[in-house]
Amino acid sequence: MTDALDIDHLRQWIGRSEQAADTVTAQLVRGLRATLFLDIGKPAAGDAAPFTAHWCLGQPVYPMDMLGPDGHPTRGGFLPPVPLPRRMWAGGELTFIDPLKVGDEVTRTSTIGDVTIKQGSTGTLCFVTVHHEITTPRGIAIRDRQDIVYRDVPPPSATPAAPAKPATAPPAAQHRESHLADPVLLFRYSALTFNGHRIHYDRDYVTKVEGYPGLIVHGPMQAALLVEFAAKLKGAAPKTFSYRGVQPLFDGAEFSVNANETATGLELWTANADGVPTMKGTASW
Repeated sequence: MTDALDIDHLRQWIGRSEQAADTVTAQLVRGLRATLFLDIGKPAAGDAAPFTAHWCLGQPVYPMDMLGPDGHPTRGGFLPPVPLPRRMWAGGELTFIDPLKVGDEVTRTSTIGDVTIKQGSTGTLCFVTVHHEITTPRGIAIRDRQDIVYRDVPPPSATPAAPAKPATAPPAAQHRESHLADPVLLFRYSALTFNGHRIHYDRDYVTKVEGYPGLIVHGPMQAALLVEFAAKLKGAAPKTFSYRGVQPLFDGAEFSVNANETATGLELWTANADGVPTMKGTASW
């Protein structure tokens, strides 16, 4: 698979741009609040949406015959055609400028920022950086950098990796809440984001084809929970929130959302049932 990687060809996608438009509806806000363990309430026109509601808006829609075996659209449209089968949302950074509100007409302008190849402990990794600018009639609302990573699948003889265990004592948290990572939670978030990626709902696929031990909790959902937790602790959304995935988080057990105070804001992380961090983030105000 690595031999097929032509970085010069893939880097031709740098600078490519596309736009999408959508509307923040009360129904979307209700569904996202419920999924992120927030008070559902009765959202009405002008009420603030969850801080990462833009991840549910203007998602690409393709016919069934244009989907690949992993449930994503076939490669080579807006995103470069990276010939590595595993695709994950590795991390990114959010800058919050103006909250999205029920009734807002939202436009997302997306641009490919970079394509790089690195060698990791599991083999070749290809990183694609995408910059998004989210606007409403009031102006820029959110700037969003997303880092997508592609990697190869393990050989058929490989044993699915077990969820990570702590090598040392799990970090202590000043603030903590826990939730159950069950298939219904994953289904709800996939539905809200129109995400067909089979690693989040197809247990046979994720265990037998991609070699994971269970369904994978969405990286964006973990990031969304961290942002909401930060805002709850500080009373407002952070100005910037940077995050990166460090371990997959699998379904079937409780996971925690954690925070510690820092000089500039908060250090945040999600962790599996054994306390191993799965996503780390920093928020500043």
